[in-house]
This record gives sequence, structure tokens and C-alpha cells, in this order.
Amino acid sequence: MNIKPKITFSWSLLCTICMVILCSSSIFAQQADSSKISFRPKAKVVSKVPQIKANIQPYKPTTLGYNPANNVLFPSSTTKSGKILTVFKVYPNPVSDQINISLRLDRDIMLSIKITDLLGNDVVRLANERAPAGEQTKTYTIPNKLNPGMYFLRIEAGGEPKIMKISVL
Repeated sequence: MNIKPKITFSWSLLCTICMVILCSSSIFAQQADSSKISFRPKAKVVSKVPQIKANIQPYKPTTLGYNPANNVLFPSSTTKSGKILTVFKVYPNPVSDQINISLRLDRDIMLSIKITDLLGNDVVRLANERAPAGEQTKTYTIPNKLNPGMYFLRIEAGGEPKIMKISVL
């Protein structure tokens, strides 16, 4: 029977062809260059123009206004921006018996000054009065019923609130 020689011949022919292909292939004949192998993904191309992701107000030069009643120069740019209340300073902080508030109002308006606790509850109302326009320093006495600790001073004029943290001794 001639079947056996055909299988042997085809098997040896197949092995010979595979050996020729494997040995002559450039993939297996050379070693891979290890300096070119990288496991990191390619870096994303980044634009060379920096991107600013912020809400930056444009620069507006200030002009000076003059109040002849007080003989004082003041920056008038806040008048144009619509601000009614500007708080310059709250002192002393920490406060023990008196607190001084230096502020400026752009027009005659109702002024409300309250001390609130850290939860926002009103503790003491220092003022609820009509205040004249201009720069002024107001002095208020801190009541004895106020326990030592951290509080917020809420100054409101014309619906515009300013909140500052104070410490009571």
C-alpha cells in the first residue's frame, strides 16, 4: 500500500518549507531593538498656546473723585460699578468690649449691622439706621451677653451685604 510513503513525503516536505520560511524571515533572524520598545502610550499633542481657565476681571483704571464736604479724595470707580457699600476696616479683631467699623457709603441709605453665630442665626443687632453718604467710622459696644467665640459681622446697605469674621473675647 502506497499511503504510508505519501504521508512521510508530505510531512517531510511541510517541515522543510516551514524551516525555510522561519529561517529566512527577517523577524526571527534579527533581535528586536530594546531601546525602541515602549510600554507607555504616546503623549497627547498639547497646544503651545497656554489656556487660562479663570474668571479674570478686565483692568479698569481708577479715577479720583473729590468730596468737598469732607475735603477728601476717593476712588470714584466704585461709584460707576454700582457698589453702595465699601468696608475698609473692622478693628480691633479679636474684640472684647468695643468694635470700630470704617466704611464708605455712596448715597444716603439704610444701614443694618448684625452679629450672627456660625450657623447664621442673628445674635445681636448693633445698628438699623439711616446713614449719610461718605466715609465714616462707627463705634459699637459689644453686649456682655455675647459668649466668647467666633462670630460673623453682617453689614448690609441697600441689599448689598458684607460679611466679616470676628472673634469675641
